[in-house]
Amino acid sequence: MALEIEWNNKDPFFDRDLNNFRLLFDLRAVSVGVIITRCDELQDIFRKIGRGSSYGASTTHMSKLLPKIEGGGAAGCPLLVFGIRASLYLEDAT
Repeated sequence: MALEIEWNNKDPFFDRDLNNFRLLFDLRAVSVGVIITRCDELQDIFRKIGRGSSYGASTTHMSKLLPKIEGGGAAGCPLLVFGIRASLYLEDAT
């Protein structure tokens, strides 16, 4: 298994990740590639807490990843992709 966590990189990093997964899969070094990133909806939370400008449209999030996957970016490598959703955010009550 190959794992990448992309939280706030520029979206071309997804191209790098998918290409690495493809190469490792072709070499039979991994059987699956896993990417953990954020869902677009987290942007609303970032704005609410005053961090909206730190996480912009050109950074890594699901709507940047899915077209790359659908376009065959990982070739034959099976993928498991997790998008962290806003519903998982719990505001600190203390």
